Amino acid sequence: MNVESLIGRLDRFAEALPAVVAGIPGADARWRPPEGGWSILEIVTHLADEEVEDFPARLKLTLRDPELEWPPVDPEESAVQRRYNEGNLDEAVGRFVSARRDSVKWLRGLREPDWSITHHHEVLGDLRAGDLLAAWVAHDALHLRQIARRLFQLTGRDAGEYGTAYAGSWG
Repeated sequence: MNVESLIGRLDRFAEALPAVVAGIPGADARWRPPEGGWSILEIVTHLADEEVEDFPARLKLTLRDPELEWPPVDPEESAVQRRYNEGNLDEAVGRFVSARRDSVKWLRGLREPDWSITHHHEVLGDLRAGDLLAAWVAHDALHLRQIARRLFQLTGRDAGEYGTAYAGSWG
């Protein structure tokens, strides 16, 4: 596993995410597509919460003692209970960036961690510490794709009678 490459991606996403969502008006940040799904604000707030409550927390527990129970995480419920879509995009981005910087600093400070240490997850089965690191990086990419899709959908919405076909299809 190329740990430095993975950590580098985590680090660079703390710069990429703010750039991607910079200047999005509040109404657009809160917009949800008619077919359902999270708004850009909900996606970014989820990323900020995950950066504290999920990936680094679970990786730390696994590296310390893989037998320890992981704290429960329910992203869908959190979005509703914490009213993600009523928040502020700039504040959510700031929370994410601050937490991600802390995470990267912690990861870079690890001394020869055993990435093969395994935690047994009741649904997913055995997950190694290295699996968690890789999934953390992939999680960023999945949500970046989700944000890009919302931006594509917002363009279609705002184009009115004009089409986006010349740009290519989303598919």
